[in-house]
Amino acid sequence: MGGPGQSIPENLLYTKEHEWTKVEGDHVIVGISDFAQNSLHEITFVELPEVGTAVEANSECGLVESMKASSDIFSPVSGEIIEVNSELENAPELVNEDPYGAGWMMKIKPSNLDKDLKALMDAKAYSDLIASL
Repeated sequence: MGGPGQSIPENLLYTKEHEWTKVEGDHVIVGISDFAQNSLHEITFVELPEVGTAVEANSECGLVESMKASSDIFSPVSGEIIEVNSELENAPELVNEDPYGAGWMMKIKPSNLDKDLKALMDAKAYSDLIASL
């Protein structure tokens, strides 16, 4: 699914700000989509929240910078940051190389998962969104 260089895994949910969300047990894993990393080009810096930070759905919780632009990272769900991908501190290019794998950004223990997930897009809706941009 998606155009050239735009992988959109079916098993994830997406935000209109181009974050992906994967539910895994009692937490969610969050990163930015292939479309987002492709739009930013070569990512040079990733700023993530500290573990223990409370986040609200749709609120800014980090930053991604590239040679071309900087872009805020928005939390897809409300909850608490329980882990961040510290590899990105020294290797931000992992987001470009593997946005849905090694380039994951944070894990959140959600406080209202069912409600927050209803506001996210499935792969088809996200594909339609980026096709319209």
